[in-house]
Amino acid sequence: MIELSEEQKKAVAEAQVTFKNLKDNAEKLTQEQMNLLFGEARSMNGWQGKEVSDDMIKSIYELTKMGPTSTNCCPARFKFIKSEKQKQLLKDSLLPNNVEKVMTAPVIAVIGYDLDFSDHMGKLFPHMDVAPMYKGNQEFNHSAAFRNSTLQGAYFMMVCRALGLDCGPMSGFSNELVDKTFFENTNIKSNFLCCIGYGDSAKIFQRLPRLDFDEACEII
Repeated sequence: MIELSEEQKKAVAEAQVTFKNLKDNAEKLTQEQMNLLFGEARSMNGWQGKEVSDDMIKSIYELTKMGPTSTNCCPARFKFIKSEKQKQLLKDSLLPNNVEKVMTAPVIAVIGYDLDFSDHMGKLFPHMDVAPMYKGNQEFNHSAAFRNSTLQGAYFMMVCRALGLDCGPMSGFSNELVDKTFFENTNIKSNFLCCIGYGDSAKIFQRLPRLDFDEACEII
């Protein structure tokens, strides 16, 4: 059982009241809004020539970081590539069929995971010392970093869509080259890329099929 200080107990009580009020009073998303996030959202292959501001990028992160991760470990690290010089450095790592849609995107987010994420657990999970749980088990540490950074990457895409942007996630690149180019001399590894911007609807394709509930799910 975790022993909380009086200050922590007060913070917990306030959080519970705030959350209950939100759940009691917030309106549900409309079907149109759900379609924007999921039902009719598409992975983009082309982009309008419209800039994504630094302030918008910061706003995306401020919402993304609030998504849940194991013990609040927050291992994802985001490198936002905007300049032509940095895009050219990324180009050599891309598979040929991904070059055009990446190089023309306003911003490419390299979503990585920091294998030293546990160094921050004193700040992120202050009521219990969980850092040794990760530091003492390399396999567990890696799986936690990779899994939770993938979760954070998904939150990132949903935030982008909610703020009116489009996404083009991909894994068709050389992780080794990206790590060497953008994360050299760190313990950060690339997970996947996600282009963001304002998509060109003339360059999307028809929606591909998805698995039906009975093909992918089981209630037991």
